[in-house]
Amino acid sequence: MKFWKCFWFLIITGVISFFVGRLLPKKWFRADLFPYRSFRFEQDGRIYDKLKVRKWQSKLPDMSKILPFMMPAKNLSGDYKKRLPRMLQETCVAELIHTLNCFVGLYCLKLYPGVGGVIIWLLYITLFNLPFIIIQRYNRPRLMRLAKRVCQNENTERSAGETCEC
Repeated sequence: MKFWKCFWFLIITGVISFFVGRLLPKKWFRADLFPYRSFRFEQDGRIYDKLKVRKWQSKLPDMSKILPFMMPAKNLSGDYKKRLPRMLQETCVAELIHTLNCFVGLYCLKLYPGVGGVIIWLLYITLFNLPFIIIQRYNRPRLMRLAKRVCQNENTERSAGETCEC
C-alpha cells in the first residue's frame, strides 16, 4: 500500500510539474546565468562526454516528441536561428522542473518511512530526473556555442552599428 501511495504521488506530481513548466514565463530563464550556466568542473559540458550522453540521450523519452503540440521542436533544421533562444530557455525549464521533482520526491519518505521510501526516492531520482538534468547540462553549452557562432556570423554580415544580441 505504501509503495502505491508513493507511485501515484510521483505520477501526479510529475504531470503537474510538466504543466507548471509549460506555464512558467520563459523570459525568467537565462542560460548564461546561475544556476544554468556551466560550472567550472563541467568544462563547458565536456565532462558529460565521459558519460557518453550523446549515445544514450536519444533513447530516453522526449516530451517534445510525445506532446509536440505543447513543446517546441528540438531539432536544428529549418530556421533554427530564431528557435535557438527558446531552445536554450527550454533546457533551463526542463532542468528546473526535474531538479524540483527530486526535492518533491522526498515526500515519499513520509509516505513510506524507512528503507522502502528511500529506495523509491533514489530510483525516482536516478531513473526519472537525473538523466534528464544531465542531458540539459550537456546540451545547453553546445547550443550556447552555436548561438554565439550564429550571432557572430550575422554581425559580420550586418553593417556597422547593427549587431545582434549574443
